[in-house]
Amino acid sequence: MNYFFFVAEEARELMAQLGIRRFSDLIGRVDLLDMRKGVAHWKAQGLDFSRIFTAPQVPAEVARSHAERQDHGLDKALDNRLIELATPAIERKEPVRIEVPVRNVNRTVGTMLSWHVASRYGHDGLAPDTIHIRLAGSAGQSFGAFLARGITLDLIGETNDYCGKGLSGGRISVQPSPKFRGEPGENIVTGNVVLYGAIAGEAYFRGVAGERFAVRNSGAHAVVEGVGDHGCEYMTGGTVVVLGLTGRNFAAGMSGGIAYVYDVDGELARLCNMAMVDFEPVLSESEQQAKIPRDLWHQGQCDEPILRGLIERHARYTGSSRAHRILEDWPEQRVHFVKVFPKEYRRALGELAAAHRKAAA
Repeated sequence: MNYFFFVAEEARELMAQLGIRRFSDLIGRVDLLDMRKGVAHWKAQGLDFSRIFTAPQVPAEVARSHAERQDHGLDKALDNRLIELATPAIERKEPVRIEVPVRNVNRTVGTMLSWHVASRYGHDGLAPDTIHIRLAGSAGQSFGAFLARGITLDLIGETNDYCGKGLSGGRISVQPSPKFRGEPGENIVTGNVVLYGAIAGEAYFRGVAGERFAVRNSGAHAVVEGVGDHGCEYMTGGTVVVLGLTGRNFAAGMSGGIAYVYDVDGELARLCNMAMVDFEPVLSESEQQAKIPRDLWHQGQCDEPILRGLIERHARYTGSSRAHRILEDWPEQRVHFVKVFPKEYRRALGELAAAHRKAAA
């Protein structure tokens, strides 16, 4: 707020120097632009900007600024129907089950519904799975964006980009149609920039995600069967399990959270950006107790139950055959997982543990 006060103050000073009282009076005033420093720069030599900085002659009735309210077509959004069907849950916290088709023109499915839940109950939302929505088809962009606690989106099909953007406590599960004949773990089921900026909740994808999976994730837990380039980029919290291949530059800028990667072929070391992370094996509970002080465990828990628990939930919610195969041979398969542990997170956990020991003493 203080920063914007300073911006506003400086803007008022500049406008006063120009003899302008209102922002609207600045629109189209190309005569007020001071271009000398820009045009005089050596890179601009020989360039003619006269046509760019010329005010066009237009009729008085033609607006040159925002003059009418934009229609976003929200009256046609699928969420209007979902809100209507979920009324018992929104008003009385009664569990509801909804089944609807979805198309790629249906964007941000669940976001308007989440607003109704959040406006009544805040970030605490509803009890888990109070509103369970089963959808079939190809979902549009930002499917499940900002999904609130208590809402589950169970999709049979695939999603576009930005699925789970800003996920805020809800649960998303995606699996291909039963009619799909390919191997899910080798085919794309969700687009790019999935779980961008998610803060809480769960997401399970039976299939491969595009680029920048879980970028800036700060608290959501997710399982996916493969990711493109830049997976877990700038991640600051949460847990990501990759049951397959990763693209290049994995974990770039990752300062928090944990990633577990099923690295059977040993390619992760070549594809991961090691500038801010280290690799560790996934230890059993007895191994971890023997090697690492309990107060330095990730969030006070052992890696093995965290990882296995997420894979079990992935198998339950998506029917993943890959997850089932790993679980059936768990003692042998566990050793193929690599724990990607940010150096900054390790340092912060160490300082926190030291503070706790000091307080206890």
